[in-house]
Amino acid sequence: MPFENLRDFLQALEVRGQLLRVKEKVSPVLEITEWADRMVKRGGPALLFEAVDGASMPVAINLFGTLERTALALGVPGLDQLGQELEQLLNQRPPESFVDKLRLVPLLLKLAGFPPRKVSGGACQETVLQGEKADLTSLPALFCWPQDGGRYLTLTNVFTRSPKGQPNCGMYRMQVFDRHTAGMHWHMHHDGARHFREWEKLNQRMPVAVAIGGDPAVVYSATAPLPAGLDEMLLAGFIRKRAVEMAPCVSQPGLEVPAQAEIVLEGYIQPGERRREGPFGDHTGFYSLADDYPVFHLTAITHRKSPIYQTIVVGMPPMEDTFLGKATERLFLPLLRFMLPEIVDYSFPEFGVFHNCAFFAIKKSYPQHARKVMHAIWGLNQLMLTKILVVVDEQVNVHNQDEVLFHVGANCDFSRDLEIATGPADVLDHASQNYAWSGKLGIDATKKWKEEGFTRPWPDGIVMDAAVKAKVAEQMKRLGL
Repeated sequence: MPFENLRDFLQALEVRGQLLRVKEKVSPVLEITEWADRMVKRGGPALLFEAVDGASMPVAINLFGTLERTALALGVPGLDQLGQELEQLLNQRPPESFVDKLRLVPLLLKLAGFPPRKVSGGACQETVLQGEKADLTSLPALFCWPQDGGRYLTLTNVFTRSPKGQPNCGMYRMQVFDRHTAGMHWHMHHDGARHFREWEKLNQRMPVAVAIGGDPAVVYSATAPLPAGLDEMLLAGFIRKRAVEMAPCVSQPGLEVPAQAEIVLEGYIQPGERRREGPFGDHTGFYSLADDYPVFHLTAITHRKSPIYQTIVVGMPPMEDTFLGKATERLFLPLLRFMLPEIVDYSFPEFGVFHNCAFFAIKKSYPQHARKVMHAIWGLNQLMLTKILVVVDEQVNVHNQDEVLFHVGANCDFSRDLEIATGPADVLDHASQNYAWSGKLGIDATKKWKEEGFTRPWPDGIVMDAAVKAKVAEQMKRLGL
């Protein structure tokens, strides 16, 4: 069943023995990060810090810190079910051409029948603080890592609209500068940044609202790489099988926020204004360096009575965001197959931090098919940032890293099977010679065909006879082995 809000989710975790209440005083400066890092790396429970040093509200973290908890958060027994439900929806409207496929993508979630629903107010506005009473430093924002530039809001649902009214919700970190300002760290490839460029071109302030804590499906949806123009609250409605209730902001007309959020920050970003933000210990396992980013100006804070501050820390994987990324991987497999039917499965290995490496298994049908897939992937939305693509044959389990690397070693002649390309890169890629673009590597680890110029015999892989396997398995079972 879907959860109505953060409190419902915490209760469900506690019933399952998956929530640890920490009553001892813990500092939001470095200490909560160390707690969370230790817990996620040992598969430990979600954490609710009830006595945060210098703060009046508790801090929840590591709520998505295992595959099982992430599936529970999204209301499914396993993350693969998300993709299966979307695949069923896709199969209801078979497109007739590739152009039809492109046009159908923005309609998919609308077909699910759960568009966001506007309400007059909500629990997120039980307390309203405006003007000088609104204070960003009252939040227990974490100072995550020793070289960070300051305290950061990390698990944010940042709501924006283009000048024409197109909605977007993204997750962007925000460094708290003082009581009323914070950095807005969105990259040039993100929809929030695109909206701001449009407002800036008009020399107008851009209204912004930031929701913290809430229904986990809503929180997750801010991380999903949806096509531009598709409202993330449609995705949240599809996941939770119920419309997301959206309440109008109290100080920023035209913006709406999830009514069940714990805390909402309302404000604006001024055209032409930039301020130095960072460094920040990032999901890459390195610090992202300080740079100039737009500035969020606070106009109001609204929140529930006795709000809970939900947050996340990132760093050397695995971290909590690892499991949010796996949810995206499973959800978007049907969409990838929709565009590229030859794809059997894919995986973002943990070490690749979601943009450094990806494994793809394909049903190879013609010469150089693997290279066609590589260039298609490099042309798709956020997948364009992938630095290393490994393509294997359909029988290879892409979720088994050793199996993929075995086929790379066994099937590749590196004077023949490497594809070098140049294209956009994640702006956090510190190794790129140039900002936001770099070289890419494709590795064709499929079986090579005669039509591809391979003239030597290609041996079969070693596989035991199926009948013998079944017989020995039965014998071992009888012997208790």
